[in-house]
Amino acid sequence: MKKIFIVGSVNTDFVISAPYIPVGGETLTGSGFFTARGGKGANQAVAASRLGGDVKMCACVGDDLFGDESVKAFEKEGIDVSHVRRVAGVPTGTAVVLVTNGENRIILDKGANDCLTKADVDEFLKTAQTGDIYLTQLENPIDVVGYGLKKAKEKGMFVVLNPAPANVEILSYLGYCDLITPNETELEILGGKEKIQAKTSADIIVTLGKNGYQILTKNSETRYPCTRITAVDTTAAGDTLCGGLVARLASGDDLIKAAAFGSKAATIACTKKGAQPSIPTTQEVERFN
Repeated sequence: MKKIFIVGSVNTDFVISAPYIPVGGETLTGSGFFTARGGKGANQAVAASRLGGDVKMCACVGDDLFGDESVKAFEKEGIDVSHVRRVAGVPTGTAVVLVTNGENRIILDKGANDCLTKADVDEFLKTAQTGDIYLTQLENPIDVVGYGLKKAKEKGMFVVLNPAPANVEILSYLGYCDLITPNETELEILGGKEKIQAKTSADIIVTLGKNGYQILTKNSETRYPCTRITAVDTTAAGDTLCGGLVARLASGDDLIKAAAFGSKAATIACTKKGAQPSIPTTQEVERFN
């Protein structure tokens, strides 16, 4: 099995449900408040590990309680944390998540996530081998993310970019990618499939929420459905798909099989509350119909 190298964000999520989105100046009574570990990088690392991957994580956390808890949680999941750097005087990233009717809206404070450097990436990739999987997102500085894509490609790794949250500054780095995994909104912000395909030969998996996903290559476009469920909380569904996808790619599955497994894992995640608490194990996915 190939190793999975994930560079990304680490957050603590503060989650509350509400019947609707309050307007300016309105105080609204919510319910079900809880805290959970999150951040797209962290979520994807946990998903990849729970779903069978051999995962190494590169990230920055603050020198606070949330940073302590995040590192301990990674270790408990079996994730290599030797490249998770503590940053003095800076808080761990924070996300405030409002859940209404099963859909989430998120406000981020990047905190230590903004402290990731090119030197962190260089040190992280020293042990990477040709064919290993590299996965990253856009919650760290874009120039560092782009640098990581370039260095991973130079190493001969299979490079996966989850362009979330969407940022057009990443467009100039897409040529270093082998696979790109936006949702419909992110695809639109980045200029649509034609603009992306003009910049890269990478395959594209577009996640379509309850309508499944679409795999785009230079020569084909194929839609795949997902199992219909009643969503409880969609937080980390896309991250779970990415984690399951790279776990199966690392084990030798082709793109179609790996995407199907990731999609099933993401569907299960939507039936539970929270980011990392909702991510299933391989056994849960195999039992799910």
